[in-house]
Amino acid sequence: MKYSDEQRIEKILEYAEKLMQYIEQNNIDRAIIEETYSVQWAITTPLYNIGEHAYYLTNEFKEKTAHIQWNLIAGLRHRLVHDYDSTNWEMIWDIIHTEIPELISQLKKLQKIDQPE
Repeated sequence: MKYSDEQRIEKILEYAEKLMQYIEQNNIDRAIIEETYSVQWAITTPLYNIGEHAYYLTNEFKEKTAHIQWNLIAGLRHRLVHDYDSTNWEMIWDIIHTEIPELISQLKKLQKIDQPE
């Protein structure tokens, strides 16, 4: 299925929010992420999907929203998929607790801008 940029933003937001809900509801901390394989899988799957949708946003949209680091988001997906055995789980923890909440905030602002009045 080919998604529009707006649909991709909705999907990215959905995956990001669900990831944060999972972390919160299961009391996931840094140690659990570093030590528990099933948790690693559970948190990387939404990160893959976020990165995949970010990668396929149109260049026009990425330029219009250049304050969001789309290339880094897509790049994280590529690193996780192609170099999984070398994943720095401390970095993933930091991304989840600093970057993902900021991304959610930015995407919600974008949605408000695009809403017709």
